Amino acid sequence: MAWIRTFWSGLPAEGRWLLAIIAVQTLGRGLTLPFTIIYLREVRGFDLGVAGALMSLVAIAGFAVTAPSGALVDRFGTRSVLIGGQSAMVIGSGLLAFATGPWTAAVALILIGLNFGAALPAFNTLIAAVVEGDVRQRFFGVHFALMNVGIGVGGVVGGLFVDVDVPATFTTVYLAEAAAALVPMVVLLGPLRHVRGPAGRDLGARPAALGYRAILRQPPVRWLAALTFTGVLVGYGQFQAGVPSFAREVAGVSTSAIGVAYAVNTAMIVALQLPVLSRISGRRRTRVMIVMAGSWAGAWLLLGAAGSGLGAAVATAGLLAFMAVFAFGETLLQPTVPAVTNDLATDDARGRYNAINAAAFNGGAIAAPAVAGLLLGLDLAAAYVGLMIVGCLALCAMALALERRIPPAANGVSRPGGPVVPQAEEEQSRTTGA
Repeated sequence: MAWIRTFWSGLPAEGRWLLAIIAVQTLGRGLTLPFTIIYLREVRGFDLGVAGALMSLVAIAGFAVTAPSGALVDRFGTRSVLIGGQSAMVIGSGLLAFATGPWTAAVALILIGLNFGAALPAFNTLIAAVVEGDVRQRFFGVHFALMNVGIGVGGVVGGLFVDVDVPATFTTVYLAEAAAALVPMVVLLGPLRHVRGPAGRDLGARPAALGYRAILRQPPVRWLAALTFTGVLVGYGQFQAGVPSFAREVAGVSTSAIGVAYAVNTAMIVALQLPVLSRISGRRRTRVMIVMAGSWAGAWLLLGAAGSGLGAAVATAGLLAFMAVFAFGETLLQPTVPAVTNDLATDDARGRYNAINAAAFNGGAIAAPAVAGLLLGLDLAAAYVGLMIVGCLALCAMALALERRIPPAANGVSRPGGPVVPQAEEEQSRTTGA
């Protein structure tokens, strides 16, 4: 496509380095992501309850460190926080490779979670420092597609390599993940050591103009955080617990078909993301979010049909259709929410803005398995699907509420008569009478 060539040629060198970081690191992450619970349970012999509790430490640690990470980004810059997070990832992955006891595994998974909690606000802030405007929205979309390619390819390679009867194969993939985590550190200390912010200011140490309390007093920030939390609760957060549990226990889909369904999801994201980016350019991001929520509601209806008891073929077809339609919604969500977040943000509080969004994401990821486990554990499959659909409809309402509260520039469209300053700066001007 012509716009892809234009996008690539228009990127600064720093932007191309960021895409290289994404490709390498997600490839390393894909080597282990689908297999950690299997590793803990079948290779290290941990009880299923212990293994599940250990897995939850990643999300809990990530959630706990998100807010401090945003403040550190604003105070000391993105590179310092990212390097600290990557260091934790290297140590955590290396430690997990040799974790023969639950306490060692717990420390390793906490370190990995600390990196995830720090990386989301810091990396999004770094992207915003390198690209602006519509290019930024496209960058977030390409970022998401590359993540799926890396994780998908890594998962295939890992699946072909690891063997529960040969523990050394798991040790190897975790060490490979640690090695992949070293690559971003090298790039951050080398080609990206002089990255500067959009206003031309160095992203080094500086005081932040706005604290979390002041930022959260802004209605657009609260609505966007609520939208992110709900989107994860009815979306991504269901992929590790709710969807596979429903597919197996309610719809009776085979494990091999579930694996194919997840591959379909990844393939659809990779195939659709670039065309979608071209179509949504210049359109209101909130309207794109509404289309996303509508597509997700339709996807949940398809999954509900899979559990209708009409046979294995219908169940499998419903699951595959769910994954394909859901992937379309993902390609709409990923470019828009981070772009709105960073267009609302001021330069010297950008880390905090991204941290609020990351905390909402992590909160949804923690709540989603609990909701799925409660409803499916009580054999309330219909209520589970119904709640997910209601959540999607709530997303539509939230997007409309957000649209009424953000400036046109943050919504992906220009306003006649001049540029739009970030929402926080508008409110400060009204307060001071400027």
